[in-house]
Amino acid sequence: MPITVGQDSNKTRKTMTVGGNSVSYYSIAAAEKAGLGDFSKLPIALKVVLENMLRFEDGNTVTTDDIKAFSEWATAGGKNPREIAYRPARVLMQDFTGVPAVVDLAAMRDGIKALGGDPQKINPLNPVDLVIDHSVMIDEFGNPRAFQMNVDREYERNIERYTFLKWGQSAFNNFRVVPPGTGICHQVNLEYLAKTVWSDKDQNGEMVAYPDTLVGTDSHTTMVNGAAVLGWGVGGIEAEAAMLGQPISMLIPEVVGFKLTGAMVEGTTATDLVLKVVELLRKKGVVGKFVEFYGDGLDNVPLADRATIGNMAPEYGATCGFFPIDAETLRYLDTTGRDKETIALVEAYAKEQGMWREPGYEPVYTDTLELDMSTVVPAISGPKRPQDHTPLDLAAARFMEVVGEYRGEDISQEARDMMAEAPAADPIVGDPRKTAKVEGADYTLRDGSVVIASITSCTNTSNPYVMIGAGLVARKARALGLDRKPWVKTSLAPGSQVVSAYLEAAGLQEDLDAIGFNLVGYGCTTCIGNSGPLEEPISKAINDNDLIATSVLSGNRNFEGRISPDVRANYLASPPLVVAYALAGDMNIDISREPLAHTPDGEPVYLKDLWPTQKEIAELVEKTVTRASFQEKYADVFKGDDKWQSVETTDSETYDWPATSTYVQNPPYFQDMGAEKGEITNIEGARILAILGDMVTTDHISPAGSFKETTPAGQYLVDRQVPVREFNSYGSRRGNHEVMMRGTFANIRIKNEMLDGVEGGYTKGPDGNQMPIFDAAMAYQEQGTPLVIFAGEQYGAGSSRDWAAKGTNLLGVKAVIAENFERIHRSNLVGMGVIPFEFTGDDTRSSLGLTGDETVSIEGLDTVKPGALCPCKITYADGTEKTIEIKCRIDTAIEVEYVEHGGVLHYVLRNLAKAA
Repeated sequence: MPITVGQDSNKTRKTMTVGGNSVSYYSIAAAEKAGLGDFSKLPIALKVVLENMLRFEDGNTVTTDDIKAFSEWATAGGKNPREIAYRPARVLMQDFTGVPAVVDLAAMRDGIKALGGDPQKINPLNPVDLVIDHSVMIDEFGNPRAFQMNVDREYERNIERYTFLKWGQSAFNNFRVVPPGTGICHQVNLEYLAKTVWSDKDQNGEMVAYPDTLVGTDSHTTMVNGAAVLGWGVGGIEAEAAMLGQPISMLIPEVVGFKLTGAMVEGTTATDLVLKVVELLRKKGVVGKFVEFYGDGLDNVPLADRATIGNMAPEYGATCGFFPIDAETLRYLDTTGRDKETIALVEAYAKEQGMWREPGYEPVYTDTLELDMSTVVPAISGPKRPQDHTPLDLAAARFMEVVGEYRGEDISQEARDMMAEAPAADPIVGDPRKTAKVEGADYTLRDGSVVIASITSCTNTSNPYVMIGAGLVARKARALGLDRKPWVKTSLAPGSQVVSAYLEAAGLQEDLDAIGFNLVGYGCTTCIGNSGPLEEPISKAINDNDLIATSVLSGNRNFEGRISPDVRANYLASPPLVVAYALAGDMNIDISREPLAHTPDGEPVYLKDLWPTQKEIAELVEKTVTRASFQEKYADVFKGDDKWQSVETTDSETYDWPATSTYVQNPPYFQDMGAEKGEITNIEGARILAILGDMVTTDHISPAGSFKETTPAGQYLVDRQVPVREFNSYGSRRGNHEVMMRGTFANIRIKNEMLDGVEGGYTKGPDGNQMPIFDAAMAYQEQGTPLVIFAGEQYGAGSSRDWAAKGTNLLGVKAVIAENFERIHRSNLVGMGVIPFEFTGDDTRSSLGLTGDETVSIEGLDTVKPGALCPCKITYADGTEKTIEIKCRIDTAIEVEYVEHGGVLHYVLRNLAKAA
């Protein structure tokens, strides 16, 4: 389908010749000559957005004033919160978020048909790629059969979902599916799909060049920022609207410049760098802002390392972490197999548009900070937040503090000193650590035992420097006769098949296999919570004795309850350190100084004995990471294996919803929907469903991992004769709203402050008794009682999952009142018609003394404007009242309309139904 451009954009449309081919583009320099402003000092990330305004200027959704606002942004010191309509070039999805998105599109086809419209209007206008990467689970590990057995099990579990996605692939235009077993969506995007500069024919048949931009239904879409592609994560509902031609309503963002100087030193990795970056930017506060990396230090940062930093933008809270185009960008595009014409266009376009990073590049930024990379030290992050940066030489000592926190004990200084001197000894006086014998085994577990060591996630498996580094650690360990500790579940899940190609070419896969890091699949695995079950005796020892077991993974997320239900403390680390901790098997060991392990002859082995030099790594990367391997592995990327090709589906315009499916059900959003929008009404007499603390993530709100038969979701499946073995995960069940409603606020570690010391998804019901949140919500719905949520800071941090908002909506929650929101979740709430509010002044959930027995009324919503202050009256159980002002976080005028319609998809559906 040809791209569509604005009607009034010809004044900035110019032509360039690249490699003998003529191509049009929308010139920033021409906009300056036309008197639209001075854009020379704009950060390159904002120039990409400005080009989007030039290309789509139509005098209506994009005006001349919108373009001038970018010049005013620079003259005002990097601030101008003007609302703009932004149109990304494409959309990226993975299957956990992609299945519910395709469910919504299928339901919209039913909905538009009911409104008398044409179902064919529900078709992506922008290209959509869905990569199946979130479904493989580590059932089998540590042996040569692991990969095939996990793949077979994946198809057994997910055949209903895959059948549905194959139907979507044939039913919708502009929609491609990358089959299971190919790789992780962000790595496939970085290595193959992305082009940095795109070219396509417009509606007049003329070739136009423009920056490659996208939104993705996964928060780590930002990984592609490393290749100078502007992309970020959005919820599925926002992505669906973008697919259907709806521009993304956003404010011109603030841009924080992060200056990198110096170079990394021996013994450190890109993971160490990004963990430091996360810590610094979280302290700085960049939620809802762009971060652009600049400085001469970028000359020493390969693109794989840039992608690692870009990937973790959600962890530092930014919309994106952008790297401008330079010679390293071109080198990477060439190595990964992009054609010469594309690479030539990227260079010519970037230089013509002022998007090429020149020496001394120092644009206007809203704010800046700086890091000398030579000061970065080896580190891990944990036990439950990515920003909890811990230098490696302090990790064991800080784990003692973690134990004390979990145990509710203040560890004496004497005990600290004794543990520091002999951390691997038996429990000592004042030591709060517990131990437990494992039935049938000749070893004992204790607080700090590493039971999962996983090389996983797009964040690091996309980086050949750390992956080859991990292989070299394994090689040296194998040569010394070392092996993983027997209680450690080890796994290797690369982000693409290219990783396997260069590990095998270097002979390193054999070394990794020898110490238990066999290939288990190509997908997210442990990082998304698909770590699979621990061996039963180990799981029993942990749970029967309330041990604080640990995991070490090369991922980006370590939130509570995410990695494994058996593991309380989770640490992010580089792949080489993951291997090292598998050998040590204990977080109590200071692996920076103490022996990791001993040889069969009893000789101590230290980390320095295993760690490769930068030269060793670089030589193997140069030898084995080749253009030919990328071209070979991506030659048939959409074809899939025999299993995928044998998946049968129907060829129909609308989906024939199988009544007995427990994976895919027609959602209720568009059923019985009228042709006209409604009105926003005041909230009267609402009850409180939950009072939540700080840093409540979307994993807390809508978990992705496994669940038990005793949960409301488990009971739903048991009632439908689904055996526990076939439960799969919440993430895989996102096509069924009945499961997901029951899983909302059901994380095993969530704490509702209405209840004393209770973990898990519980609240007070209408009768005041403790019950599951789902059951209470349904009871309130029967009474016609609206619900609200109260929360602390950074509410909705983490993944972009739309189900955190969909589930909130379906439980009957009308408003969420928090100290502040993470960007994506705030947008998702609005997109589902749930109104986000922020406290003002000194008010917080704590200062108000809430217990959950109050009723809440919010006025001023019938005439609400973006950012309005609304009176909120709280009536306490004893009849006293208090009225506070809360800020409505409906941020733009179009978002007001979304809420009036009941959500953004309702808005789009009604407009499409009315269109001729």
